[in-house]
Amino acid sequence: MRPQLRAGFIGLGSQGAPMARRIVEGGLPLMLWARRPAALESFADTPATVASTPAELAAASDVIGLCVRDDSDINEVTAGDDGVLAGVAPGAIIAVHSTVHPNTVRTLAEAAALRGAFVIDAPVSGGQPAAAAGRLLVMAGGDAEHVERARPVLASYGSPVVHLGPLGAGQVTKLLNNTLFTAHLAVGASLLRLGRDLGVDPAGLAEVIASGSGESFALARVADAGGTLDRIGAHAGPLLAKDVRLAVAVAEAAGLAGVGTEAVVAAADAALAMMSVAR
Repeated sequence: MRPQLRAGFIGLGSQGAPMARRIVEGGLPLMLWARRPAALESFADTPATVASTPAELAAASDVIGLCVRDDSDINEVTAGDDGVLAGVAPGAIIAVHSTVHPNTVRTLAEAAALRGAFVIDAPVSGGQPAAAAGRLLVMAGGDAEHVERARPVLASYGSPVVHLGPLGAGQVTKLLNNTLFTAHLAVGASLLRLGRDLGVDPAGLAEVIASGSGESFALARVADAGGTLDRIGAHAGPLLAKDVRLAVAVAEAAGLAGVGTEAVVAAADAALAMMSVAR
C-alpha cells in the first residue's frame, strides 16, 4: 500500500478555505501557509499544521494546492528563496487551482522539473457552496499519472474531477467556460429586460425558463441579482474580464482568433460593458 498522501495548501480565500477544510476533514495530513495570519484562524480547531514559509510547506507535502488570485500571485508564492519551488521535494505534485494563463502553469512545470517535481493545472468551478459540500468541478490538465496520484486530494473537494488532456488543458477549459458564462450573462440580462418591456414579470419569466428548454445557470444568477448585472459586476466583473481576456489571448496565440469565436466573445464583451468592466 502507498503511504498516505501529505497535502499542503496555499490560498485560503472564500473558495480555498473550504477546499482546505475538506482535505483535513477527509483525514489527510494537511499543512497550510497564508499571507494573512487571520486566514488561518478558522483552522485552529483542526489537526492542520502551519508552515512559516511556502518552501517549508512544499518540503513537507506530496501534493501542494495553490488557490491564489492570479498569475502574479502564483509567481509570488512559488518563486524566491522562501517559495514553493525552493522547498518542493522530488516526486511532489503542485496542483494549480487558480484560473491563470496556460503558459503560467507550463513555465511553473519547467521550473518544478529541475527539482524532480511535477505540475498539474486543476482550476475549479462552483464557488464556496460547492467547495464546502465537496462538489467542485475540477478541470485537470497534465500527465494522467500525476492527476491520478493527486486524485485523493482533488476528490476531497471535487466531484467530478475531469482529466481533460495535457498540461494547460484544464486552464483552457476553465477560460472557455467562463467566457461562455459571461456571454450568457449578457443574453440573460437582455432577455429579462425584453420580457419586462413586453409586459412579462421578469421573476416569473426566469422561473419558467428554469423549468424549460431554455434553462440557463447564468440567467438564474441574473434573476437572483434583480435582473441586471450591477451586483454581479461589482462582485465578479474584474475576474470575468480577466478570464475573457486570457481566453482571447490564448486563441490569438494559437492563430484561432475570430475562428468561430466572434459571437461568444462579442456577447461576453457586451456583458462586461453592462457591468462597466473593460476587457
